[in-house]
Amino acid sequence: MELKRVVVTGLGALTPIGNNIQEYWNGLINGVSGAAPITYYDTEKHKTKFACEVKNFNVEEFIDRKEARRMDKFAQYAIVASDEAILDAGITGDNVDKHRVGVIWGAGIGGLETFQEEVLYYAKGDGTPKFNPFFIPKMIADIAPAHISMKNGFMGPNYTTVSACASSANALIDAFNYIRLGLCDVIISGGSEAAVTIAGMGGFNSMHALSTRNDSPETASRPFDATRDGFVLGEGAGALVLEEYEHAKARGAKIYCEVGGGGMSSDAYHLTAPHPEGIGVIAVMKNCLRDAKMNPEDIDHINTHGTSTPLGDVAELKAISAVFGDHAKKININSTKSMTGHLLGAAGGIEAIASILAIKHGIIPPTINHSVVDENINPELNLTLNKAQKRDIKVAMSNTFGFGGHNACVLFKKLED
Repeated sequence: MELKRVVVTGLGALTPIGNNIQEYWNGLINGVSGAAPITYYDTEKHKTKFACEVKNFNVEEFIDRKEARRMDKFAQYAIVASDEAILDAGITGDNVDKHRVGVIWGAGIGGLETFQEEVLYYAKGDGTPKFNPFFIPKMIADIAPAHISMKNGFMGPNYTTVSACASSANALIDAFNYIRLGLCDVIISGGSEAAVTIAGMGGFNSMHALSTRNDSPETASRPFDATRDGFVLGEGAGALVLEEYEHAKARGAKIYCEVGGGGMSSDAYHLTAPHPEGIGVIAVMKNCLRDAKMNPEDIDHINTHGTSTPLGDVAELKAISAVFGDHAKKININSTKSMTGHLLGAAGGIEAIASILAIKHGIIPPTINHSVVDENINPELNLTLNKAQKRDIKVAMSNTFGFGGHNACVLFKKLED
C-alpha cells in the first residue's frame, strides 16, 4: 500500500506570548517571556507565585457567553485556536467532505479548573452531592475535540490523546497516520491546556517541579542554564490543520510544510523523572528518523522538550548527541519553553507550530534567559542562546515528553513537489 503524503495547511495559536499566530511568532523571534505574577487567584500562601498565563483574552469576543459558560477554559482555548487554523486553511463546508474530516486533540489534564471549583463548592456544603449539570461535560479531557467537531460539523474520527506533556504530539502523529493511510482527507489536531489553578500549581509545587524564582518570573524559565530550578507552568492552545497533499492541491490550499514522520517510545523507567542517559529519547528520535526515511545528517533544527528542569535538559541533550554524533554540533537546537513556559498537554502543538514557522521564515527562535554554562552540557552544541538565528531549514524535529515516560517526536520538512 502506497502511503499518502501529508501537509500542514492551517495554523492557530493562543499562547502566553501571543493570542494568534502572528503575535505568537513575533513573541518567539523577539525573545519575549510570557511569565508574570499570577492574576487568577491570591498566591500569598503559594511557593510559586507566577506562571505563563494567556493575557488580554476575553472569551466573549470569540464564543457566545452562554456557550462559553458550558466550557472549561481548556475547551475555550481549543475553540479559539482551531477557529484560527480552520480559517487559515480555508476549510469550508463546500470544499471538504465532512465525513472525512476528523479532530484528534491532545490534553494532558483537561478541565482542572472545573474540577477544582466543583469539589470546593461541594466541600463547603453539608455533604449533599450538589453539582453543576455541566460538571462532567466541562471537565472530561475528550470534550475539546467534541466542541470543535460540533461547531464545524466534522464527522470523521474524533477523540483526545492523553499522554501527559506528550499529548498533543501524540495527537499529531495519530492524525498524520490516519491521513497517510487514506482514512481521512483533513484532520484538525493540536492540543490545549488550562492548568494555572490552585490545584495545578499546588500539585506541581508539591513535586518540586516548578521554579520558585518569584523575584524574577520573566527569567525563571531558563532551559540549559546551570541555575535552572524547575519549569514554569503555561496555558493555551495550538492547532494545526493536517491534510492529504493531493486534496490540498485540488482545492488550492496554501501549504506550510510536509509532515515527514513521527516517532514514539517509552522510558519504562520512572513516574516523573527521565532516564538519566536519555534512553527513551534516543529511541524516539531514531524511530522518527526511521519513519521519515531520513538520516541524522538531514536534520537542521530541533525544538527540544527543554523544560528547564535540572535532570530533563541534560538527559535530552545527551540523547541528541548520541543520535546525531558530530552532526549534533551543526543543528540549531532551542527550547521555546523559555518564552512560553510549559503548556503540558498543549506543548507539542505550539512547539510544532514554532518548528513549522521556523522552516517557513528561515529563523530559529532563541532559548532565552541563559547566562550560566552548565558543565554537564556539551559546550559545542548550538543551543540558539538569547537571540534568534537566521538559517535555511529544510527539516525540523519537535520533541515532546511526558510524565510516565511518554516520548513523542514529530518531523516537518520543506515541501518538495
